[in-house]
Amino acid sequence: MVEIRNVTLEDAEAILKIYEYYVLNTAITFEVEVPSLDEFKNRIEKISNKYPYICLLEDNKIVGYSYSHEFYGREAYKFSNEVTIYIDKDYQGKGYAKLLYNELEKRLKEKGILNLYACIAVTDHKDCNLTNNSEEFHKHFGYKRIGLFTKCGYKFNKWYDMIWMEKMIGEHK
Repeated sequence: MVEIRNVTLEDAEAILKIYEYYVLNTAITFEVEVPSLDEFKNRIEKISNKYPYICLLEDNKIVGYSYSHEFYGREAYKFSNEVTIYIDKDYQGKGYAKLLYNELEKRLKEKGILNLYACIAVTDHKDCNLTNNSEEFHKHFGYKRIGLFTKCGYKFNKWYDMIWMEKMIGEHK
């Protein structure tokens, strides 16, 4: 059985375990050291006080999570959020990312958020630490590429590009 619910601080260890794989083995995140459990709890608490931070469970096991946060710390950006999603490497390809993003978007619309932004690492060559699956997923989910930062991330002794993608989920009046 699959369930989506709000993340609690008690979920931090399970969520951090999912994230740890990406930090240590991929360039999907430009974080190079796994945050401590306390740091991760602080992140969850700070974000979930204002924005959705949700997880997806399969048979009561957390297998993915997604959240949004302030796009940039200025009042004029209050209708924009950056979104993030991670699925346990062993549970990819089951449609869980789509379920999480649909739920996240629903919650963000209810909060009056209009613009969504995703910051995504990309590569222009075959790379064992990064595929462009995230960009492709976001394209299929209605995001458009709006910016490229060339060789802005250095991880695993290699340079990586980063793109911004954008999706409008509401009407700008």
